[in-house]
Amino acid sequence: MTKGPNTAGIAGTAPVLPTPFDDKGQIDEEGFRNIVNFAIAQGVDCLVFPGLASEYDQLTLDERRHLIALLGELTRGKVDFVVGASGHTPGETPVLIEAGAKAGAAAAMVVTPGVYAGDMEGLTAFYREVGESADLPVMLQNAPKPMGIGLTPAQVLEVVRHVPAIRYVKEENMPCGQRITQLVQGRPANLIGVFGGAGGRYIVDELNRGAIGTMPAIELVEGHVKLMQAHAAGDDQAVWTLYERMLPILAMQAVFRWRLTKEVMRRRGLIKSAYTRAPGAALDAQDQKELGLMLARLKDLVGNIAA
Repeated sequence: MTKGPNTAGIAGTAPVLPTPFDDKGQIDEEGFRNIVNFAIAQGVDCLVFPGLASEYDQLTLDERRHLIALLGELTRGKVDFVVGASGHTPGETPVLIEAGAKAGAAAAMVVTPGVYAGDMEGLTAFYREVGESADLPVMLQNAPKPMGIGLTPAQVLEVVRHVPAIRYVKEENMPCGQRITQLVQGRPANLIGVFGGAGGRYIVDELNRGAIGTMPAIELVEGHVKLMQAHAAGDDQAVWTLYERMLPILAMQAVFRWRLTKEVMRRRGLIKSAYTRAPGAALDAQDQKELGLMLARLKDLVGNIAA
């Protein structure tokens, strides 16, 4: 059952979509459609694209704009989406925000650009300029180095206080839970809430400390949806059971990242290839075997996934 867009703000389960490619590294648009429709069918609250889990830094600006427009078509009237507006350069961010606004995005997520490391005035000016030119609420993505700057909670709050357009923060630095506590306790009026990330590996701690949602990868989307529902219902036993059952694959995903996520999507029949443009460790035969065993143990949760 699909849900309409949330006019009160985004929250809940908001997985970051991968970018599927064919075996030659070209975008698999059919696979992208399959993944989006699959996620909506599982009852997600929101979708995010392109983010770190989308290999956004391996996509051209035109590729990102095209897929953002397609995502808008696929989600319209069904579920919210957050446009990932982090660019190869800070100058790409307004272009991506404009593309997201045109496609109907509910917010724009912008990672802290590495070029402003050690320059809080420059970073604040960047977000202020983004906020003043954006037609969307802004989410500051506080990713660790080298993906982002890795701001302290005090630094994040300093930027948020000076940029009214920042309505959300996605916190991904360790320890995530402690940082979320500090952000929630010190948040100014313009900050609606904080999301957890880090692949969903610390989701229980994040939610118990006041996170309003999670932005994991998508390989266990059914589990994350059910976990969020259990948390909202106050069913701690179900929350912990789901979390403990998912942990082996979440730990494996921390090592293999996009390759793990895409391999699960391939086994589900949603995409034909697990090809990634981004470099990284590849699953060998034993890893593939272990992944199959892990998925088999979750059959009641994710269905019977082929090898």
